[in-house]
Amino acid sequence: MTHTRHILWIAAAALMLAVCFSSCIEDGFTTSPNDKLAFNMDTVAFDTVITLQGTATKQMVVYNRSKKQINISSIKVAGLATKGRFHLNVDGVRGDSFQNVEIRGNDSIFIFIEAYLDEMEKNEPTMIEDILEFETNGNSQKVTLTAWGQDVIRMRGDTISHDTHLTATKPYLIYDTLFVALDATLTLDAGATLLFHDKAAIRCKGRMLANGTAEDPVILRGDRLDRIVGSYSFDLMSGQWGGIIFNSSYGNGNVLKHVIMRGSSIGMHCSTDHIDTVNCALKLVNCVLTNSATTCLVTATCKVELIGTEISDAAEEVAYFAGGKVTASQCTFANYYLFKVPSYPILNVFNVRYEDGSTGKIKAYFDNCIINGLYSDINEGDLDEYDVYLRYCMLKSQGKDDDHFINCVWEGDPDFLTVRDDYLFDYRLGNESDAIGKGNPSLCPNEARYDRYGNDRKSRGAVDLGAYVWVEVPDEEDD
Repeated sequence: MTHTRHILWIAAAALMLAVCFSSCIEDGFTTSPNDKLAFNMDTVAFDTVITLQGTATKQMVVYNRSKKQINISSIKVAGLATKGRFHLNVDGVRGDSFQNVEIRGNDSIFIFIEAYLDEMEKNEPTMIEDILEFETNGNSQKVTLTAWGQDVIRMRGDTISHDTHLTATKPYLIYDTLFVALDATLTLDAGATLLFHDKAAIRCKGRMLANGTAEDPVILRGDRLDRIVGSYSFDLMSGQWGGIIFNSSYGNGNVLKHVIMRGSSIGMHCSTDHIDTVNCALKLVNCVLTNSATTCLVTATCKVELIGTEISDAAEEVAYFAGGKVTASQCTFANYYLFKVPSYPILNVFNVRYEDGSTGKIKAYFDNCIINGLYSDINEGDLDEYDVYLRYCMLKSQGKDDDHFINCVWEGDPDFLTVRDDYLFDYRLGNESDAIGKGNPSLCPNEARYDRYGNDRKSRGAVDLGAYVWVEVPDEEDD
C-alpha cells in the first residue's frame, strides 16, 4: 500500500510540473499584427570597404518580445544596391533571402551580414545602400544596410625598376613584396596611401622619397579598414603586415617627410654594408612610426637623421640603433604598447661587432627629445663605451647629468594625452607636462621649426621637448 501511494504521489507531481511548464512555455504562434519584431539597431553600417574584396562580418539581433512564438515569413535583401551585394547568414545558412524563420517567445536570433562591393569607378569612397526587409504577420519592417566602397590600385609582387611616382589618386593595395631596384627611385606623393595585405612589405635597394605634408601625410598601414569591435579601429592592432626594409651598399638618401606608418610586424629597417658619414641613408622628418609587433625602427651601420618624429608603441624596444651615426632632434620615443607590458628598454643603442672582431662604434646625439614609457628609458649601464649623448632630453628614470647626459630632465612627466586603458594613444603634451619650454633652441634645426601639425616651436621663444609643440588643452580634454 505504501509503495502504491508513493507511485501515485510521483505521478501527481509530474502532472503538476507538466501543467506548470505548459503555462510558462507558450508553443502557439502569434498571428497578431500588433506583435512586431524588435532590432538592436536600425542601420548596419560597414566602414570603408575595399572593392572586389570581402568584408568582415557584422551582426544584428532580432527580438521576439511576444510570449508566443513568431514566424517571420520572409527575410531578404531588397537588392537596391547596383554596385555591390549584401549577404546574410541565418541559423548557419548563407543566402540573400529566407522564409519561415521561427523565434520562440521572448527569445531572439542573430543575423550575420557581409558585403561585397563592385568597383565604384571613382577615386573617392562612395556609399552604397540597401534594405534588409522582414515580413511578419502582415507587417513589413526594414533595417538599412550601408557601406563605403573604395577602389584601389593593386600591386602584386611588383618591382620598381625605374623612377616611379605613387600618387594620391587612389590607395594602393600591396600584396607580397614590392621591390625597389638598385638604380630606381620610388616617390610617394603627398596624400598617397599604401595599404598592405597580410605579410606584405617593401624592400628597397634603390631610393625612396615620401613628400607628405601636414595637410596630406603619406599613409602606410594594413588593409583592414574596418573596426575590431564597436568604435575601435584596426589601427590599434600591430602585426597586420610586414614592414619596410632599406638595404644597399651605400647611403641612398631615403627621405621620408610626414609619413604615418602603423600596424606592421617588423617596423622599418635600414642598414648598409659600411658606415657612410657623408650620405644619409635614412632621414625622417615629422613622421610617425607606431604600433609594431617587434620594433618600430632598426638601423645598423648607417647615417640616420630623425627630425620631429614620433616613434611609439612596440612589443620590444621602439628604436634600436647599432653602429653608424644617428642624430635625433625634437623626437618622442614612447612605449605604452597595448597588448603586453614591454620588457625591453624604450631606446637601445649599441656598437656593432663585426665577424673579423673589429667594432663599428655608434655615434649618436639625441637633442630636445622625450624618452618615456612602461619600461626603462635606455639600455642599462653607463654609456662610457658608446659615443652617445643625450642633450636636453626628458627621461622617466632617476639619474643625474654626466658626460653623456647633458642638461636632462630626470623623472619627468610628459603628461601625454595618451590614456592606455581607454585605447587612446596620443603623444602630444598635456597642460602639466614637464617638457614644456625645457628645450634648447640652438639644438632645434630649421627643419624641426614646425611640428607635424604645423605648430611653430619657436613661437613662444622657449622650445618644448619632443615631437610636438604644446598647445593648451581645454580642461575637459586634459582630464
